[in-house]
Amino acid sequence: MNLERYPLKAEDSLTVFEFISEGPNGLVHKLIQFQPTSYSKVYNLAFGDKNEATGEIDDLAVSNNRDTEKVLATVVAALYAFFDKYPDAYVYATGSTSARTRLYRMGITRFYEEITRDFELYGQIGDEFVDFRVGVEYAGFLALRKLN
Repeated sequence: MNLERYPLKAEDSLTVFEFISEGPNGLVHKLIQFQPTSYSKVYNLAFGDKNEATGEIDDLAVSNNRDTEKVLATVVAALYAFFDKYPDAYVYATGSTSARTRLYRMGITRFYEEITRDFELYGQIGDEFVDFRVGVEYAGFLALRKLN
């Protein structure tokens, strides 16, 4: 995706990224974490505002900085960096609310052609993962980097 994005700061492991959203509500620190799950090579993509007091992700905060596209493009840039280091990993993502999951699906749909050039993409229906199809509502998403 050739979209404007924020500069990322990452730990050496490339599993934790930080950036700052800028907009009408000021500077908002954001965190992206790729968290191991109980499944081998499957990571959960956690994302949200950084709680400055605890250093943890607040995935329910609404910063409303009117930069959704730039923020999502920045998260995708972190995803590419993560997959460059862990090419055989799977990344699972879902929103902390159904509205956020819908927002992610809309972003995927908007850039579907570009995304599917580099990633195998699946949607979650119940406990099953199926090939992602535009126009279908999913509970979550699973991505795998295509190896060229």
